[in-house]
Amino acid sequence: MRNFTLFSSAILSLLFLSSCYTEVILEDVFIEETPLQTRQVLEAYDLWYVDIQSTEGNGEVPYLQRAFTLSFVNGLLYANNNISGIGKTGNGLGIRVGYYDTGLGILEIDHDVDGLWSLEVFSVNGRTIELYDRRSNTSYYLDGYQRSNFDYDRLFYENIELLLQEYDVWEKTFVSNTGFANEFDEENFLQFFEGNAGTRFRSSVDAPGTPLSNVVWDYEGFYEIYDVQNDETLKTLTLDYAFMGNDYFELYVIDDNTIELYHPDSETVYEFRGRGYIQFLKSESSSEGKKRKKSDRPTMNVKRQRK
Repeated sequence: MRNFTLFSSAILSLLFLSSCYTEVILEDVFIEETPLQTRQVLEAYDLWYVDIQSTEGNGEVPYLQRAFTLSFVNGLLYANNNISGIGKTGNGLGIRVGYYDTGLGILEIDHDVDGLWSLEVFSVNGRTIELYDRRSNTSYYLDGYQRSNFDYDRLFYENIELLLQEYDVWEKTFVSNTGFANEFDEENFLQFFEGNAGTRFRSSVDAPGTPLSNVVWDYEGFYEIYDVQNDETLKTLTLDYAFMGNDYFELYVIDDNTIELYHPDSETVYEFRGRGYIQFLKSESSSEGKKRKKSDRPTMNVKRQRK
């Protein structure tokens, strides 16, 4: 988040003539100013991952708050607003959401829904840029990737709650032959959503293949996702069943519409596939209130049990 006084243009010109670059430390963040044009910086990578955890400030830029990635291509702005389909939608770039133009250190965005925005661009290092919105005094940090080396594991596991909520229903499609019989064996449908009091889930014992409109929810309760200490690619999930206590699972992402739940108590593996894909386009019209936010997941100190 920027907090500094602008120099006059005359002083800046003298500074520029005295050296091919200047090194400035702002609020303990090292910034290297170079004469590279802003457009060249933005177009150097296919995808810019919006690292929402690093956001600074109390304001908001709506389209940055929704996007997982941005792409800048010949004046056209693209965004991936969904996890599901990322890497395939728009040949990996997502959907076109607006237009952009650049000046020296300035990015002008004309977003199809959110209108005109002027953002200041700072190079943090060779792979990271800062987009600063002066109106809200808020900074977003974006990491650059080519499509061939984009870190999909990072995206899925950092945003696992949103993946679970991108489908109306998760239907059980597989149960391992090994494992002990338990009450969760009967559950064939799960639904995850944000409730007034926190993250909620519903479950149903309706037969596999039941049309979504006919699914009857037998139970509703709270769920919680946990980070695991020293294991970035493992999340754990608890489902709060009042009649049998918390059911505990290791949660794995198989692909963008398949998850695996491993139940350590019974040593059973379940797979669920998403049904009823909810696509987030340029605005929140398809799912009002969908925005990314900093994760405040609790952490478990457990060891991975799935072999």
